[in-house]
Amino acid sequence: MRIGYGRVSTDDQHLDLQRDALQAAGCEVIYEEAASGKTTKRPELEQCLKALRAGDSLVVWRLDRLGRNLADLVHIVTELKNRGVGFESLTERIETISAAGTLVFHVFGALAEFERALIRERTRAGLAAARARGRKGGRKPLAPEKIAAIRAMWASKSMTADQIAAQLGVHRATVFKYVEAREA
Repeated sequence: MRIGYGRVSTDDQHLDLQRDALQAAGCEVIYEEAASGKTTKRPELEQCLKALRAGDSLVVWRLDRLGRNLADLVHIVTELKNRGVGFESLTERIETISAAGTLVFHVFGALAEFERALIRERTRAGLAAARARGRKGGRKPLAPEKIAAIRAMWASKSMTADQIAAQLGVHRATVFKYVEAREA
């Protein structure tokens, strides 16, 4: 049986492209979820992996939909291979049924990890260059009047943090940030 797994990183992204590709590839069952690749909690992937039996194939649209990083990807695919389950990535045209397919899988996985490392390096370099020019990242500091209003509303004990945040147009965490800074 061919079982598909599709994942998007955020709720505003859509699985339509992946779903269509997996259906066209002959997947009888498709597990789908919206979860960041960095998170360890991916319940649909866990269910998918449990459902796979010897002789089945796990099919994904792209390699990065399955693993958080190269080590995770290799671990999952090795575990599948040990259980007699095949793996196929449609975009990269990789399968692990054959020895050549397994070699190609490892090469592509290493290249994907290399690409992510390059992106991280370029991002860090860009941030350092911006700092050298006097630009600071992050959010602008809250106006002193808003900080005073947060503290006054909190001290009155007539409003919750959610109500204060809604009234002042800030996040709930911002309310606690300035209340706790005062109490500390």
